Amino acid sequence: MPRNGLWRGWRRSPLRVAGIVRVAGVAGLRPRSLRRPALAAAALLVAVAAGLLLRAGPPGGSGPPPAAPGSAARDSVAAQPGNCDPPGPPDRSLHAYVGEKELPWSASPPARLEALRDELPAPELIAAFRTTLPDPFFDEVYNVDLGARLLAGTVVPPGATFSLIGTIGPFTRQRGYRDGPTYAGSRIIPSVGGGVCKIASNLYNVVRAADLPVVERHPHSMLVPYVPPGQDATVASSSALDFRFRNDRTSPVLLWAGMRGRTLYIALYGDYRPPVVRWEHRELWRQKPWTVRVLNRSLPPGTVRVLVPGYDGVAVRTWIVVQYAGKPPERRDLGVDTYQPLPRVVEVGP
Repeated sequence: MPRNGLWRGWRRSPLRVAGIVRVAGVAGLRPRSLRRPALAAAALLVAVAAGLLLRAGPPGGSGPPPAAPGSAARDSVAAQPGNCDPPGPPDRSLHAYVGEKELPWSASPPARLEALRDELPAPELIAAFRTTLPDPFFDEVYNVDLGARLLAGTVVPPGATFSLIGTIGPFTRQRGYRDGPTYAGSRIIPSVGGGVCKIASNLYNVVRAADLPVVERHPHSMLVPYVPPGQDATVASSSALDFRFRNDRTSPVLLWAGMRGRTLYIALYGDYRPPVVRWEHRELWRQKPWTVRVLNRSLPPGTVRVLVPGYDGVAVRTWIVVQYAGKPPERRDLGVDTYQPLPRVVEVGP
């Protein structure tokens, strides 16, 4: 079963697939695919946004609450309505910084990686981070693996600016990508290249730990389960949302990436001693989700069944504390990110 909290409600209260087949067409899903609870929830959320279901807004109003002020982070723009990855509350087990021995290629390094590290040179592992896909949708694992293979071996010269879209994009079928998850507002829909935001989020954490300046980064519009709020990043070649950083060092840096099962690893190598970097967050605002009611005439009158528990919206201020050997720690303010609530979805009888 998926570990993402979004789907725990399915274990407690199993959904009868027949009750939502009528909205499957809106999501572009065939009835047989709705046997997977996650895909069934996707169809429901699409139907919500399409106006097929009944919506009950928060007290004093209808529909979603307004966005909290100050949603744009210092190194980002305000969250966009269409971003990849299904939402969910952060799960600490899905992410971590890792050392050299924990990297899946450490036991038998690829010849190309060893040659590049010798040639540049890039003898030091500056930073490495892992993220696990909690409940992959469609061909999400394939897309992340393809992006990782395209990223591996990228060299960023001194003074150069790296672009993630320029390196692993565009996210098209011609480039080799398949359908993966993308969410827009309260909709989860299949989209070519969906899921590659995990590469952006993973790389963002690597770059911050390497203390390289971030030129462009965009947060998701809702919480994602695989990194804490304030540590995520989204990309979309169709809307020019990119992740970019600059190599301000005097020597090249090398990126390598790979998958082990459903876990993505990204490492950055270089020729300098990395600092110790600590992430800090402060919650500024929290909004409870509103409720969406799905009419199911096959249920007994008055019955209420929770399909999606919903998640809070939050705003967080994030900063990092960077300390080099022999020097005092330095605080770097990264600004404020705002994440909208995911509505609670309940099925009701007539």
